[in-house]
Amino acid sequence: MPRYYVDRTERPDGNHEVHRAECGSLPQADDDVYLGEFSSYHPAVRRAKKIYPGVSRCNCCEEYGEDQ
Repeated sequence: MPRYYVDRTERPDGNHEVHRAECGSLPQADDDVYLGEFSSYHPAVRRAKKIYPGVSRCNCCEEYGEDQ
């Protein structure tokens, strides 16, 4: 199952991006929080929202073909 992370750095729109481990835009290890392994993006976002109220999916991760 894919591993997911959330960026600790808030984007200008106030959200924190959720990334798959394979993402080329994934921040360095000291600037992300490991969320766990999930079968899809949706449960990873739910987990991230327990840490940060505003989260969004990384645009680069769309190439993995999951529903938004």
